[in-house]
Amino acid sequence: MRPRHKGFDMAEATNFIEQIINEELESGKVTGVQTRFPPEPNGYLHIGHAKSMYVNFGTAEKYGGKCNLFFDDTNPSKEKTEYVEAIRADIRWMGYHWEKEVYASDFFPVIYEDAVKLIKMGKAYVCDLSADEIRETRGTLTEPGRESPYRGRSIEENLRLFEEMKEGRYADGEKCLRAKIDMASPNINLRDPVIYRILHAAHHRTGDTWCIYPMYDFAHPICDYMQGVTHSLCTLEFEDHRPLYDWVGLTLGFSPKPRQIEFARLNITNLVMSKRYLKKLVEDGAVHGWDDPRMPTLAGLRNRGIPVPAIKDFCARAGITKANSECEIGYFEACVREYLNAHAPRAMAVVEPLKLTVTNYEGSEEVDFDVNQLDPEAGTRKVRFGRTLYVERSDFSLDPPPKYYRLKIGGYVRLKNAYIVRCDEAVTDEAGNVTEVKCTYLPESRSGSDKSGVKAKGVIHWVNAETAADAEIRKYDHLLRDADYAGQDFSERMNYDSEHVFCGKAEPALAAAADGDSFQLMRTGYYKKATEGGKLILSEIVSLKDNFNK
Repeated sequence: MRPRHKGFDMAEATNFIEQIINEELESGKVTGVQTRFPPEPNGYLHIGHAKSMYVNFGTAEKYGGKCNLFFDDTNPSKEKTEYVEAIRADIRWMGYHWEKEVYASDFFPVIYEDAVKLIKMGKAYVCDLSADEIRETRGTLTEPGRESPYRGRSIEENLRLFEEMKEGRYADGEKCLRAKIDMASPNINLRDPVIYRILHAAHHRTGDTWCIYPMYDFAHPICDYMQGVTHSLCTLEFEDHRPLYDWVGLTLGFSPKPRQIEFARLNITNLVMSKRYLKKLVEDGAVHGWDDPRMPTLAGLRNRGIPVPAIKDFCARAGITKANSECEIGYFEACVREYLNAHAPRAMAVVEPLKLTVTNYEGSEEVDFDVNQLDPEAGTRKVRFGRTLYVERSDFSLDPPPKYYRLKIGGYVRLKNAYIVRCDEAVTDEAGNVTEVKCTYLPESRSGSDKSGVKAKGVIHWVNAETAADAEIRKYDHLLRDADYAGQDFSERMNYDSEHVFCGKAEPALAAAADGDSFQLMRTGYYKKATEGGKLILSEIVSLKDNFNK
């Protein structure tokens, strides 16, 4: 029987983080769970942050705890209110709810006083070395660092200099405050790390109140403690920083001290997973903006039409592990495709239209289509069939290869859910381009009541030329041409031909649908409907073809 804590059942552990939490709950080390989702407002969130949300919000929710939205705004030169607002929108879109909205800047006075406390304890000193000089004296993995010549300053002098730094008497980089730990530590992060630097830059919340700002490694444990965080869940790049996290908490006497636990970040092939480089793509005009459908930002995924349940399902399947790994982009696309296959209504659109005339057909009639054949309760819809249609240009060939089962002179093909037609003639222009195909239909071959006796191996989709809506159809390739090439940076791998626009035709139901609705365009892919300047836009969410080897 599982033990109970503070009125809730201890959850069954499904990953190593939950195993740790269960052990601490059982031992009484903690009595509840408080986490925080800690983005820096220096760009838009990408799909990698979706996993961090899944871990932080999901863990708190599972244990009946709370999760704060914590903005790490300790670097004013890169942070904007625009990014704060975008992050809020992304979290809401993902369906998560934060307990409190907290900023590192809320605690700037507390962090400053804690720095003064360290100076008074003889655990911090003002250093005049430049950033380059500090790097040069830090040592290597096999050699200890060299102590700063300013390490022996008195407590009184350090207090005076730190106060003068705060008053703005020094230029950026002229001085900094370093923790006094151990220049011979095997962990380079403990070799007197910088905990405060001078930065004369306006802050998006505090303006010009401060000209000194704490480093993340110093602010992180203090802000966690001030929020009452029990478990600070971080990605693996912070594992080597954990001893410094613990040193700050123990030295300042935090009780209870939050526990930092690291998990593997989400890496996906063919995606740019770096806010710095994503920002460069936007600034260079390589994409239309942070919400470009090709971008792996959550804004981009939302604009593309990626369903939130598919993202969460992907995060769950990727799992929470201790070791970094890389997921194939095909795995993510398979999760999206699986969700849309079950939920998206079916429709027809032609990407590159070719006119098809049924020469022996007069009038018009309605044919039935399943809204979604996987959902019997979704019912059927009516589509008008007529004499003049549009089909895909790629569904006709003047010189067909062997076993070609689509339109060819003298060949038969079934028009989806309608009739079998025989292709009799191709009309070409002066350049030899096919502009129209003429067919005759078999009146007794209607789908569901076929008595023609003709077996057509090919089935193609179509739209009625009289009722079809003009549609701009957008298809997308990956921003990166390949999964990885050793030694190349993102710029060398960029696919600058990743967006393709077609002037297509769509059945009128798509024009009448609500913006944002998703559809499976038969034999084409999954697309999102939008309207821009009165124009029908169909943008690709994911292809029909599943290349992922399950």
